Amino acid sequence: MLRNIEKVKAEWGGTLNVIDGWLANRQQLVVLYCKLVGTSTEQQKKQELPSQKEITNFCQTLLDYTSTGHFGIYEQIILQCKLDGEQNLKIAQELYSRITTTTDTALNFNDKYAENATEIALLDFDDDLSELGQKMEERFEREDQLLEVLMLHNTLV
Repeated sequence: MLRNIEKVKAEWGGTLNVIDGWLANRQQLVVLYCKLVGTSTEQQKKQELPSQKEITNFCQTLLDYTSTGHFGIYEQIILQCKLDGEQNLKIAQELYSRITTTTDTALNFNDKYAENATEIALLDFDDDLSELGQKMEERFEREDQLLEVLMLHNTLV
């Protein structure tokens, strides 16, 4: 995931401050995710999980990233694609609908773990974290495709 972020930053970074900030937030989210996975794997040997503080911090970053996409970035991209023509709008809307399918997984993870996760809920933590990681990768791929549609038609350059 981190390698892909560097590639995307190299390709799309510097185009707009809002996109630069969003990609920086994505990188922060992935770093925190990797720490949770690493901590979880290391602590698993001791039958321990990451601290509630670490989980809460990750969940807050996850929600911030998700909401920035939905209430900032995607709207701007879709509006610009609409100006570029019906075909671009159609592609952008399809990608957006695929992105939104990953949002439920993020929200469910947050609801379950963000604040004082129960011991019963924590039994599923590793499986839920793994599923979230897969959904995040799908989301990042679709978001990158959305940026590509926008950039291919030189709408922001």
